[in-house]
Amino acid sequence: MNDVNLPYGVVRNSLAGAATVSGPVVQAGSIHGGLHLHGPPVLPTPRQLPPCPRRLVGREADLAALDRSLAPDTGFADATVVVTGPAGVGKTALAAQWLRGQAGRFPDGQLYTDLRGYAPGGPADPAEALGGFLRAFGISPVPVSLEEGVALWRSLAAERRIAVLLDNASTAAQVRPLLPGTDHTVVVVTSRRRLTGLGIDGAVFRLLGPLATAASTEILAERVGRSRVVDESAAAAEVVDACAGLPLAICLAAARIAARPAQSLAATAEMLGRGTDRLVALNVEGETVQDLLDASYGVLEPDAARLYGLLGQLPFPVFTLENAAVLADVDLAAADRLLDGLMDVHLLEETGPGRFRFHDLVRLHARAHGAQVRDTPPARAALDRIVDWYLATATAAEAVVSPSHRTLARDYRTRPVHPAREFEGDVRALEWLEAERDRLADVLRWCEEMDRPAAAWQLADAMWPLFLRLRPVRLWVEAHRIGRRAARAAGSRSGELRMLTSGGNGLRNAGEGEEAARWFTEALHLARDTCRPLAEADALYGLSQTHRMAGELDEAADCLHEVVRLREAEAYLRGAALARLACGEVLLLADRVAEAVEPIERAGRELASIEDDYEAARATAFLGLAYGRLGAYELAEARFEEALVAFRARLSGHWEARTLEFAGQVEELRGRPEAARARFEQSLARYQEIRAVAEAARLADRLGVYGADFVVTPRPGDPGT
Repeated sequence: MNDVNLPYGVVRNSLAGAATVSGPVVQAGSIHGGLHLHGPPVLPTPRQLPPCPRRLVGREADLAALDRSLAPDTGFADATVVVTGPAGVGKTALAAQWLRGQAGRFPDGQLYTDLRGYAPGGPADPAEALGGFLRAFGISPVPVSLEEGVALWRSLAAERRIAVLLDNASTAAQVRPLLPGTDHTVVVVTSRRRLTGLGIDGAVFRLLGPLATAASTEILAERVGRSRVVDESAAAAEVVDACAGLPLAICLAAARIAARPAQSLAATAEMLGRGTDRLVALNVEGETVQDLLDASYGVLEPDAARLYGLLGQLPFPVFTLENAAVLADVDLAAADRLLDGLMDVHLLEETGPGRFRFHDLVRLHARAHGAQVRDTPPARAALDRIVDWYLATATAAEAVVSPSHRTLARDYRTRPVHPAREFEGDVRALEWLEAERDRLADVLRWCEEMDRPAAAWQLADAMWPLFLRLRPVRLWVEAHRIGRRAARAAGSRSGELRMLTSGGNGLRNAGEGEEAARWFTEALHLARDTCRPLAEADALYGLSQTHRMAGELDEAADCLHEVVRLREAEAYLRGAALARLACGEVLLLADRVAEAVEPIERAGRELASIEDDYEAARATAFLGLAYGRLGAYELAEARFEEALVAFRARLSGHWEARTLEFAGQVEELRGRPEAARARFEQSLARYQEIRAVAEAARLADRLGVYGADFVVTPRPGDPGT
C-alpha cells in the first residue's frame, strides 16, 4: 500500500502480512498509457531423444533386461546403465527406444548428448555437454569452470525426475561429470568401449550382440517388402548372412535394395559376397560399415593395432591367448593386455576361457588391415611363428602319446621356436589335440598357401595320435592327401613314405579300401627301392588290413607274418607285438578262435611290458572277445571291464565303443538278449558322440533286430559323410 503522509509525488510501497510478490514487478508512482512486461520465455520440457525405429526387432530380451535395471517402486528410478557393443550393433536405437517407452517416469525431461567418442575431431569435452543440459533448463549463461557447472547440474537434477542418454562415450572420465548423482534419475550410456570404470559409480552393464538370423530377416522384410524376401528367399538369406547380424549393415543393405526396386536381391547378394568389398558396399549416403570400424581401429595403441591385423590373417575364426602371444612374440600376460585393448572397443569378443573371435565383418576389416603389411619381414615372421608353434606343440603331444611314431625330423623357420606346451601324460596331450583339432587342420591347409611344404607333411605326421585315438577319418584322409603332395614338393622320401602308410590307414578306416591298397602298394615299392625295412613292414601291415577288410584272410595273415619277421629283425619289438595282435584278430575273423588266444595274450604281455597301455588295452578287448566265443563268459566280462577303464582314461572313444560292441556280441552268445541290447545301445551312443557315422549306422541296424528304432543323421563334417 502507498504511504499517504509523504510529500506530493513521493510514493513508498510496502507489504504487510503474508503477502508475496512473484514474477515481473514494476514499482512506479503512476503509469500512463499501455503497460508491456517482457520476461524470459517459458521453456518446454526437454524431450531430446533421437529418433529410432517404431519397433526394435529381436531386442525383446535386451529391453526386458533394461526394465529390470529400474527400481520396481511406483514411478521412481535411479540407475546408470552402460550399453556396450561393436559399431553398428544398434546401441543408440535400443537406448532411445527404451527411454522413450519410460517417458512417464521422467516428467521433467529426457536429455540427450552425443559425446562423439569416435568422431574425426576427437571426443566431446564434457563441459560442452554439461552446458547443453543446463541451457535446456533455462540456465544461461552457464558457469565457466567445469567444477561449478557440475555442482549446478547436480543441484538442478536433484529437484527433477529426468532421464539422460549419453551417446557414443569414449571413457569413464568423460562420462563421470555428467552423472547427476541423485535419486529419481536414469542415465543410459552407450559406447563401443566397455567403460568398466563406471562400475565404481554403481553402473550396470548390458552387452549388445549381433541379431539372430530370424530377426535380421524380419528387418529386411520390413524395409524392402515381405513379398520380395519371400519370392527371393535364397538371395535374401545370403544378404542376411553377409550382414552377419549387424543391424546397421542390414539397414544399409535394405536401403540399397529399396532404392533399386527393379534390381533382384540376388544382385545385392552377389555384391555383398565379394570379401572385403562388403565393408564398402554397405554404403548409403556416405555412411559405411568400414567407416565405423575404422573409427574403432583408430583409437587402438600401436601394438594392439598391429596384433589386430595379424589376427585377421589367421586361417581359423576362433583363436587362443597362446595364438596371440605367438603372433605378438610376447608372453601370455602381455598378450592378454593387448587382447583386452581390442575387446575394450568391441573389435573382439571372448567366447570362453582363453578363446576369442572376431565378428564376421570385423574379421574382414582386420584381414584388410593386416594384408597391407602381410609381406613385410616382421609380419611374415609372425605368421611363420604360428606354423612353427603348432608344429612344435603337436610334435610334443605326439612324443607323449605315440613315442614310437615320433621318429622324423622337424623343419622350423623361426629360431628359437616360441615355447611349446609341455604335457603331463597322454591324456593331457590328447585333450589338447582334441581342443585344437580345427585349428590344426586349418594351419595344415594354410601351409600350402604359406609355401611351407615341409611343415605341411610334418604337421600331418605330428597329428598321428589325434587320428589314431579320436578317429576323425575325413580329416585323417584330407591331411594326408595334403601331406603327400607336400612331401613330394619338399623332396622328402621319408615324408612321402610316412604319408603313404599313415594316409593309407586313414583311407582304410574311411571305407576306401581300394585306394588304401594303392597307397600301401606304392609305399611298399618305395620302401624296397630305398632299402627301408621298417617302412616296408608298415606298408605290408597296411596291406594286411585291406586284405582283411576284403575278406582275404589268408593273404592278410601272410602279410602279417612277414611284418613280424621284418620288425623283429630290426629289433622293433613293439611293432612286432602289434603285428601279432593283428594276426590274432585275423584268426578270430577266420573263426579259428582257439588259435587266436596265444598271439593275442603274447601281444598283450609284450605291450604291457613296454608300458604301451593303450595298445595293451586293445589286446585285452580282443582277448575278452576270444574268451567269450570260447564260452568263458566271466573271463570275457572281466577283460571287457578292464579294457573299458583303460580306454576311458585315455579318451579313446572309438575303442570304448568297439569294446562295448564286443561285449554285446558275447551277451548274444550267452543267450541274454536284453543285456546284449543294453551293450549295443551304449556302443551306439558312444559312436554317435564321436561322430563315427558308419559304425553308428551298423549298430543302429543291429539294434533293429531287437525292435529298436534308431536313426543316424550325419552332420556336415562327420567322418564317413
